[in-house]
Amino acid sequence: MTVEVPAAKTDDIEIRLLLEAVFRKYHYDFRNYSSASIKRRLAQARDHFGCASFSQLQDKVLHDGAVLRELLAFLTVQVSEMFRDPAYFKAIREKVVPHLRTYPSLKIWVAGCSSGEEVYSLAILLREEGLEEKAMIYATDINPEALEKAEAGIYGIDRIPQFTQNHRLSGGKSSLSDYYTAAYGGASFDKSLRSRVLFSDHSLVTDAVFGEMHLVSCRNVLIYFDRELQDRAIGLFRDSLGRKGFLGLGSKESLRFSKHSDAFADFSRDDRIYQKLGA
Repeated sequence: MTVEVPAAKTDDIEIRLLLEAVFRKYHYDFRNYSSASIKRRLAQARDHFGCASFSQLQDKVLHDGAVLRELLAFLTVQVSEMFRDPAYFKAIREKVVPHLRTYPSLKIWVAGCSSGEEVYSLAILLREEGLEEKAMIYATDINPEALEKAEAGIYGIDRIPQFTQNHRLSGGKSSLSDYYTAAYGGASFDKSLRSRVLFSDHSLVTDAVFGEMHLVSCRNVLIYFDRELQDRAIGLFRDSLGRKGFLGLGSKESLRFSKHSDAFADFSRDDRIYQKLGA
């Protein structure tokens, strides 16, 4: 007697095999991402590539590296805006910056930088606070196309009104228009903002700590990870931060249930900013 496996169960099996194949062939590890999120994103990718099943998508990915680049756009976080959640940046400006001023040099890590909106937000904030010349920003992501967009620093002109409003609400000390040139439907941000930024590939899933930081900002990335992977990433941030360093998370993220929570103190709870304990 043959027992038929429900279609939903078959999808789950195929997704696990697809993610395992991507890891083994290309070393991108999405196996511990939130199952609901990854299934939704892969379903969009399956339809985009005109595949009847996840197995067909797996075949395309394994035999065509160009398909992988497109697939990464579905699997990685691409939604952002400059000075997103302005209260967070206002808290950085008013509460964290006074501490950062006490250091002779600064290292800041934007983990999961996507297309760079947060990187430019922090670069502008540091310039306005007179900290730009002594700061280095490390902007990392696993998606090479996102990193290329981030390094280009060009955004649709239709997005600028929201960026401008966010900048103002974050306590901006100048006009956002001082930092970009508008032409041909796009806003190109000043190349000088990138003079203290290093864009680089880095995976929170598989890579290690690469330097001692004063501030780590990783916002709206952990919500796509399962608990085990969240703990791994937070452990990386803990090990990356120097004594009394700061960690900023997204508005829907928290250290509350992490096994590393005892390494941090709430610094600005409502803004999801934590400080590594000194011991």
